[in-house]
Amino acid sequence: MSTNMMQLSCEDFVSQLASNNAVPGGGGAAALVGAIGVALGNMVAALTVGKKKYAAVEEDIIAVAQQADTLRVQLLSLIQADAQGFAPLAAAYALPVDTVEQREEKACVLEAALVDACQAPLAMMQACCSALELLEVLAEKGSRLAVSDAGCGAACCKAALQSACLNVFINTKLMRDRQCAARINRETQDMLDRFLPLADRIYAKVLQDMFQ
Repeated sequence: MSTNMMQLSCEDFVSQLASNNAVPGGGGAAALVGAIGVALGNMVAALTVGKKKYAAVEEDIIAVAQQADTLRVQLLSLIQADAQGFAPLAAAYALPVDTVEQREEKACVLEAALVDACQAPLAMMQACCSALELLEVLAEKGSRLAVSDAGCGAACCKAALQSACLNVFINTKLMRDRQCAARINRETQDMLDRFLPLADRIYAKVLQDMFQ
């Protein structure tokens, strides 16, 4: 896989998603949506810093913006990482199974590839969880003129979190090592249980602000 996903235009990236190419897929889409969610948080911060009305919270907002910068870059890099993580998995599926030895070899290679393929979507989920914590601060302390963007950011990060989890579960489902699969599934489900409600609370708060 030679294509650098980060160098594609928006139009080309979406066209690739719409094609029969294996990558980018749901994982890459999740990372991009998460990065967009974080970027909306950066927008709220940028529209808040420097305003006299928000001078009391400016240091908090600057700190949040710096953390958001890091997460945004990380999520964008995970688009490529997810695509690269799929390549060994695709190669493992293509291994021959004509002999007992080949079948055993394929099973071992496939197992390792399935674990590796979980790593990028897990990292996406962790980044989105951190982003939601930042968006909670921005929804509370950021400029009221940009509060809708904090809500949009939370909605995007929620969608990315849910999308990335599916890219974990589709791999753990096929693992022969059920203890390893269960451990990864627990980690994944814990993030969903903790942070999907946070995303909903942020969105609800922002929506309520629209009518006050």
